[in-house]
Amino acid sequence: MGGVPEPHTGWTFLTNHARVLAAVADDPATRIRDIAARCRLTERAVQKIVSDLEEGGYLTRTRQGRSNAYRIEEGTILRHPAESGLTVAQLLSLLVRHDVERGDAERQLRLTPPPPRARDPKPAL
Repeated sequence: MGGVPEPHTGWTFLTNHARVLAAVADDPATRIRDIAARCRLTERAVQKIVSDLEEGGYLTRTRQGRSNAYRIEEGTILRHPAESGLTVAQLLSLLVRHDVERGDAERQLRLTPPPPRARDPKPAL
């Protein structure tokens, strides 16, 4: 952990802000270092994103000893006009459902034995 993230070129469906928000939703006591590793971002990038999300009213950060605890403001409306009233809670619900379904599919793949291999026909003599 803590290494330089793999470079990515091109575009993605979820922004880094959405990924960080989802990581915080998964574990409100998570560390910046762990979010960075999970999202394949630098710690500095995650710190900036967390600050953006705080300034935008999407989450609050509370100091607890030497660490932080985060609280997502679930009723906050997403910023893009095309989302037309979609809340943070609704977005996170979609992401959680996706993770559960993906996890179920992956779990099913691990539990299902592979199909038997077809036998090679005997070569003609």
